[in-house]
Amino acid sequence: MNAPLYAIPLKTLSGQATDLGQYRGQVLLIVNVASKCGLTPQYAGLETLFETYRSRGLQVLGFPCNDFAGQEPGSADEIATFCATQYHVGFPMFEKVAINSAPRHPLYAHLIAARPEISFPAASDFVEKLGQYDMLPTQPDDVLWNFEKFLIGRDGTILQRFSPDTPPDDAALVAAIEAALAQA
Repeated sequence: MNAPLYAIPLKTLSGQATDLGQYRGQVLLIVNVASKCGLTPQYAGLETLFETYRSRGLQVLGFPCNDFAGQEPGSADEIATFCATQYHVGFPMFEKVAINSAPRHPLYAHLIAARPEISFPAASDFVEKLGQYDMLPTQPDDVLWNFEKFLIGRDGTILQRFSPDTPPDDAALVAAIEAALAQA
């Protein structure tokens, strides 16, 4: 097992101290989320993934972040209310974290160091769009935007990193989840 990943201190959206240790042996899809982003409707697809694969061992874990154009300005209560009322989110949500801003949360430092390269869907022009608006990250391995996804295997290995514009029902993402779930 990858002890450092599971031992990184976290807080739930309600402020309770925790870590990822409770998810050992499960497949994790870690997603930085925001409520005022053009990609926010991905919450619905993430919830569908969670409901579809939860019984087989998938956990979708949401980490709100305000680093990307201030698109997650709300308090923990506002985020919880938004997620519950707008998208009926049932997957675990955690406190707002810094991802590209200093200090970078240790979870994201670990994820990025383990998987600096990003997988994009076919014909993606996401990086070009960010460049047009002068919103590219400053470091080459930084998270690009809200709704970037890290897939973690049952043994704690960071398997793959998916771009923000990879929808939750993308065939490559679903295939990677199913492959990870098939591993003992």
